Order: sequence, then C-alpha cells, then structure tokens
Amino acid sequence: MQQISDYELELMKIIWANGGTALYADIFKGLEDKGTPWTKNTIITLSSRLIEKGFLTTNKIGRRNEYKAIVSAEEYQSAQTMQFVNKIYEGDMKNFVSMLIDNRMLSPTDYEELLKRWREGERENE
Repeated sequence: MQQISDYELELMKIIWANGGTALYADIFKGLEDKGTPWTKNTIITLSSRLIEKGFLTTNKIGRRNEYKAIVSAEEYQSAQTMQFVNKIYEGDMKNFVSMLIDNRMLSPTDYEELLKRWREGERENE
C-alpha cells in the first residue's frame, strides 16, 4: 500500500470519521473544526491525489462530488505499522513490543488489557 502525505492523511481521517464517505462541505467543515481550514483548490488537489493512489473514489451527486474511502482506517494503520516494524525492527514484532514496554510506552494496565484481548482472540479462533 502506498504511503500518503500528512495532509492527505488529515483529509482521509475526516472521511473515515464521517463513516467512509464525505462531500466537499463535510471535508471543509471537518478541517475548519480542527482549526486547519484549507482552500477549495487544496482540498480538490489532495482528493485527486488520493483518488490516483487508490484511496478514494468519487461519485457525482448532482453538481457535487461525494468522496468514498476505498481503504479503511484499520487497513491503512495495519499497513503502515507493518511497514514501520519491517523498516525499523526488520520485521521483529517482539522487539518492537519490548521497546514499548522497556520505555514505559505500555503501562502494566495496557499490557493486561492487551493480554486479555489476545486470549479472547485465541478463544474465538478455536
């Protein structure tokens, strides 16, 4: 999966938060609510790039464009996490998690919650 710029990601976050579809007005309002209003040309340019990269499609609704996410937030997060782990930790997820624990980025409570989630997932796969 292609990587997207920080600005493209901001646009995608708004679309994802809007249930995976958004009109230009929804995107504009989402950016405005975040305190980062962009010009119409910027939004259209970034949307076009995301369409070219295979992240969005567009449908005409009257005279307006509706943007629809092809890639979900979860798919993007998963792909970017794997790319990061492969690049920095040579694919060794154990070393990545160890670093999180060693540097207290995961609290004991976080660890217990993750362990519970792991066990629930194992039961679902049985």
